[in-house]
Amino acid sequence: MSKKHTYKSSGVDVEAGNKFVSSIGKLVKETHRPEVIKSIGGFGGLFQPDFTGIKEPVLVSSVDGVGTKLIVAFKTGIYDTVGQDLVNHCVNDIAVCGAEPLFFLDYFSTGKLEQRIAYDVVKGFSIACRENNCALIGGETAEMPDLYKEGEFDLAGTVVGVVDRDQIVDGSSISEGDIILGVTGNGLHTNGYSLARKILFSKYELNDRIGESGKNVGELLLQIHPSYLSVIRSIKKISGVKGFAHITGGGLEGNTRRILPDGRSLQFDWNSWDWPDIFEVIRTVGDVPDEDMRQAFNLGIGLTIIVSPDIKSEIIKNYSTESFSILEIGRVG
Repeated sequence: MSKKHTYKSSGVDVEAGNKFVSSIGKLVKETHRPEVIKSIGGFGGLFQPDFTGIKEPVLVSSVDGVGTKLIVAFKTGIYDTVGQDLVNHCVNDIAVCGAEPLFFLDYFSTGKLEQRIAYDVVKGFSIACRENNCALIGGETAEMPDLYKEGEFDLAGTVVGVVDRDQIVDGSSISEGDIILGVTGNGLHTNGYSLARKILFSKYELNDRIGESGKNVGELLLQIHPSYLSVIRSIKKISGVKGFAHITGGGLEGNTRRILPDGRSLQFDWNSWDWPDIFEVIRTVGDVPDEDMRQAFNLGIGLTIIVSPDIKSEIIKNYSTESFSILEIGRVG
């Protein structure tokens, strides 16, 4: 007699998926704005935007993942930070265009759905969505046995925002002599983890404390990718602010170059700021060439702002905060 097979015996537990959706209902609703007109559980998230006061609304979107930073989460068993990483990374990507986020959607895929882990991830989404005034209006939870090792999962997310067409910040007015300002970060954010893990885990354990911060390796690697929305929102309409770049994979030069007009170049003063401890440790332990450090990591600068020389002092003095310092780090050639 042949063995009886069910969907559950093949590794997919529909009932567990339904239970999970019910468990996150409160977290999701806490992120909702008045424009959300459909609660969790439908086939699509419904959002009726209010474009009052916007002459020519332009929707701006971005999609991204967390990358191999997830492996650190697997090692530590801490899962509520990577969801915040993903939301903040996506929000930064559209904020540098001048956009305000409207809503976010996530994709969570795993071999076997572990309720606590998945809940913590969505908790992270919820925290960051509330902080960015961005509604979490939908997502996909996929259980795919045999594709992931036990305890592993992957994440992706999409954010949609809006900007008035004449308020788009695209760097088109950048000219020779403009100043490059850097807004400080708190660590690797969500880039360079393949190199960082290879080096750090060859010498250290998760609980080993490194550098002068007093934090251990796990804590340093899981520091939350910050949202720069508040900084950008404060200064994007100031005359003389010409462009923003979110520093992700490709480093300072690679990302800032993306907003430069043809014929312009970047001249960074690489000694104008101090690297956070973790980058110095990575460079020393791994004997990493400066070129690779600059390409793989943000080196402590999470956002660049290109401004006219006559407003640089105003921006540095008036818009540095307890969370972020703004420094002059170069100029446009």
